[in-house]
Amino acid sequence: MSAARRTTTVRRKALAVGAVTLALATGLAGCSGSAGTATKGSPGGTGTKKGPAAAPQTAPRLIGDGSTAFTGAQPHQPVWKKLEPGETPPQFVVFSWDGAGEDSQKLFSHFRSVGKKYDATMTYFLSGVYLLPEEKRELYDPPQHSPGRSDIGFNDVEGIRATVRELRGAWQEGNEVGTHFNGHFCGADGGVGNWSVEEWKSEINQAKSFVKNWKTNAGLRSEQPLPFDYDKELVGARTPCLEGRKNFVQAAAQMGFRYDTSGVNDQIWPKKDLGLWDLSMQLVPVPGRAFQTLSMDYNFLVNQSPGTTQGDPSRQKYWGDQMRDGLVQAFERSYRGNRAPLIIGNHFESWNGGTYMRAIEETIATVCVQKDVKCVSFRQLADWLDAQDPDVIAKMRTLKVGEAPADGWKSFLAPQPAAPAGAPATKPAARH
Repeated sequence: MSAARRTTTVRRKALAVGAVTLALATGLAGCSGSAGTATKGSPGGTGTKKGPAAAPQTAPRLIGDGSTAFTGAQPHQPVWKKLEPGETPPQFVVFSWDGAGEDSQKLFSHFRSVGKKYDATMTYFLSGVYLLPEEKRELYDPPQHSPGRSDIGFNDVEGIRATVRELRGAWQEGNEVGTHFNGHFCGADGGVGNWSVEEWKSEINQAKSFVKNWKTNAGLRSEQPLPFDYDKELVGARTPCLEGRKNFVQAAAQMGFRYDTSGVNDQIWPKKDLGLWDLSMQLVPVPGRAFQTLSMDYNFLVNQSPGTTQGDPSRQKYWGDQMRDGLVQAFERSYRGNRAPLIIGNHFESWNGGTYMRAIEETIATVCVQKDVKCVSFRQLADWLDAQDPDVIAKMRTLKVGEAPADGWKSFLAPQPAAPAGAPATKPAARH
C-alpha cells in the first residue's frame, strides 16, 4: 500500500481502537530470503528438532488461478514431543504482526531478516484487502457495509507484488500466515463487535478468496504463486481492535481454526475455548507506571502519546525503551516463574519515529537467544500444546502470574505414584 494510504490507515485505526484502549487503561490498569538451517534444542519436550531445512521437494500443484500452490509440508517446522515427567517446559515467546503487508517502509522484509538472525519464527496476520487493488474494491462485500468499503483502504499492483513476495519468503522460512481479516471495521457503526457468526464466516471466506485470487485481481499472472494452500494454512487470527471475539470464535470453530488471539489474558498457561486455544494478548508491566497495558505496540503508543502517532520527539527514545523494558520484564517473570508463553503483537508502523520497531527488535535480540527459549509462531505453539498431556497443561494453569513451582519443576511435574495393586479405584476430584 502507498505511504499516503498507510497514513490514512493509521489515523483510522487510532480513532477506532482508542475508546477500547482507554477503557482498559482505566478499568484494567492497562490497555489495550532464504531460510537459515540452524537448529535449537534437541528432540523432546523442552527442545525441538527442526523439520526439513530445504525448500519443499514436492512439485508445485497449482490451485485455482495459480495464486496459490500446494508445495508439500512447510519447511523449518519444529518436531515437538510430550514433556517427560518432571521436565521443565520451554519458555515460548510469540511475536506477531497485524495487517502484515510490505510498503515503502519495508518493515515486513526487515523483520523477516531479524527473525532469521535470531532463529525466531513469527506469525504474520495478513489483511486480505492488501491483496486487492483499488480498482477492484467492489469485489469486497463487507458485513454491514456497502461493497467496496474498507477502513484501511486497498492496495496498488506494486504493493500487492511486494506483499506477495514477502509472504512467499516468510512461509518458506517457517513463519505462519494468519489473517487480520479485511476492512478493519471497529466501533458501534457496523464494527466487527456487532457481527453475527454468519457474517464472520463471510468475512473469513472473503479473506481467503483475496489470497486465492490475487493474480487475477491484480493482473499479475506471471508472478510465482504463494507456496501454500490457504484453506489449510489458515488456522488462526486476531480480530480488528480485539472486538467481536465471541461470535468470531464460534465461526472459527466451525471452520476448522485452531486458535484465537483476540482477547485479554494474564500471563498464565492457556486453555481452549470451543476447541480453539485462547492465545490472547496479555497484560504486561509499564516500567515507571502503576498499571499494566496490553502486550502490543499500539497500546504503549496510546498511553505515551494520547491522540497522536507522532508525539514529542524528545520523548520517543524513552517511550521505546519503556516498551522494550516492559516486554523484557514480562518475559523474565514467565521465564523465571510459571513459564507461561509470552504473546506479543505489533504493527508495521513508524509510530513515534519508529521507536516501537526498535523496541521489538531489541526485545527479540534479548529474549530469543536465551537458554530453553523458543520464539515461535502461534501455529507452532498450538502444535506444542496439542502434543502435551492435557492434565499437565491443566496443572501448569494453576500457577499464577510469575509464580514458579515451590519445589521446582522436577517435583511439580513429577509422575504420579501408581496405585497399589488391588487398591480400589478412586473417583477423580471434580474440576471447576
